[in-house]
Amino acid sequence: MRRWLVFLIALGMLAGRAVSAPAAEAPLADAHIHYSAPDWNVYSPDQVMMILDKAGISRALVSSTPDDGTLKLYDRDPKRVVPMLRPYRTRDDMGTWWRDPSIIPYLEQRLTRGIHKGIGEFHLHGSNNRNPVLTRITEIAVQRDLYLQAHSDDAAVSELFAIEPKSKIIWAHAGMGSGAAAVGALMDKQPNLWADLSYRYGDVAPGGTVDPAWRALLIRHADRFMLGSDTWTTSRWEQVVGMAADARRFLQQLPPDVAEKIASKNFERLFP
Repeated sequence: MRRWLVFLIALGMLAGRAVSAPAAEAPLADAHIHYSAPDWNVYSPDQVMMILDKAGISRALVSSTPDDGTLKLYDRDPKRVVPMLRPYRTRDDMGTWWRDPSIIPYLEQRLTRGIHKGIGEFHLHGSNNRNPVLTRITEIAVQRDLYLQAHSDDAAVSELFAIEPKSKIIWAHAGMGSGAAAVGALMDKQPNLWADLSYRYGDVAPGGTVDPAWRALLIRHADRFMLGSDTWTTSRWEQVVGMAADARRFLQQLPPDVAEKIASKNFERLFP
């Protein structure tokens, strides 16, 4: 009887490992990567791919300042890299892009290659940003069936939808400073709103344990969340592997179907 009991316990442990292994080892998709000019002399495209390989990141949504960085990675691995077009020719554009008329021909010219899947990541905060330039950019996105990736607060995201209700928006950092309740309220209201969780892993799982409010939100809108590293500065590339490990740890605390969607399936559905 004792041997039989030991056998059953061991079998249960093996079963537990079989369940958790896929979440711990499955490929990830990253919806927030940059390869901007300061990175180029530090990490070659080959080295970037090696970092993504080590992190287990099989697909990545990439935008860069300037766009040439994105094209370097896309040309290196077009199956892995999904290009997004930042409206920044240099970092100086960050504070003026939405009201600078010269951004429109820049975007239109860069989009002629036909490989970009969206416009962003861009920074926009507060309401009352509506003007002919921003209106035209949202029109371009809808006409070309492109996503907008917005580093924005709740007010700016709401404004983008008010300008063009047909917009498809990926909310960078899930609002950054927005709590689970605010993120959920806006997602409840806007069916074309998705979010990447870059810079939110510590909020989702403070101390490594998934927060109950975030857990409920991730389950309620399991089809809307994606992972993200946000290599906005060169030093962040050193953390990509560790961030992927952090993501796997909190994903293992979610229902398996929810974890699989956030890990990669939502990304693959949006960017097949």
